[in-house]
Amino acid sequence: MKAYVFPGQGSQFRGMGQDLYQQSDAARLLFEQANEVLGYSLTTIMFNGTDEDLKQTVYTQPAVFLHGVILAMTTESFAPDMVAGHSLGELSALTAAGVLSFEDGLRLASVRATAMQRACDLIPSTMAAVLGLADDVIERVCSEITEEIVVPANYNCPGQVVISGSVAGIQLAEERLKAAGAKRVVPLAVSGAFHSPFMEPAQTEFAEAVQHMPFSAPRCPVYQNVNAIAVADPQQIKANLIAQLTSPVRWTQSVERMVTDGATEFYECGPGKVLQGLIKKISSGTPAVGIQ
Repeated sequence: MKAYVFPGQGSQFRGMGQDLYQQSDAARLLFEQANEVLGYSLTTIMFNGTDEDLKQTVYTQPAVFLHGVILAMTTESFAPDMVAGHSLGELSALTAAGVLSFEDGLRLASVRATAMQRACDLIPSTMAAVLGLADDVIERVCSEITEEIVVPANYNCPGQVVISGSVAGIQLAEERLKAAGAKRVVPLAVSGAFHSPFMEPAQTEFAEAVQHMPFSAPRCPVYQNVNAIAVADPQQIKANLIAQLTSPVRWTQSVERMVTDGATEFYECGPGKVLQGLIKKISSGTPAVGIQ
């Protein structure tokens, strides 16, 4: 069974999507339609913007969404038996599976990005990658820090969990995690604490947009981040998508469940190769390649 997966923020690169734009008339029309929907030229930022431009959440998320979805929509062999997306990539997966129209998916990606950027600007917060430590130890250390907010944010693969929280909380967690045996704790160059309570203002804004958007039943099973299981009911999909902003991305568990449910090959649909690398660490015997 073929599983298609969609990356999230962090996979962007300067010039992303330009080859697709130049080589496919269908892709070019979709890119130009996206510019009209957004009211500005996202393609200019994607193709000619600086690295700093692309690091801005308000541009990064729609750009990554656009690259993955247009790639899926213009690839003749795209025929998923199941889909999933990492964080923002869940919106791409839902759109590719027919839950959202192209235009509505893009609008939600833009609302999500803007709301999260506003939340990041309210209170300084950050994230860090914890390497070489068991999930339960990381969870325990975070839960024992009561004077600051620190939570697991991304279960990326065995031995790699990203934590999210206040600046002071992350610094405190780094000390305790290293004492608990972590090989490394790497601060991430992000604008805020995604998938944590710091995103509650963004969640409120995003929820309003989601609730007013029509969602259809997916054409294939969609494995969502918050519970790592296939969900088909549109109302439950909405609830999980909203909850995701303040809940951890259970990527390890999602891939494991997809393999258990019959996935025999994974295809990453979007910029970069991040998910391919994670899948190989989660399920080393399952092929994972990218769509070009």
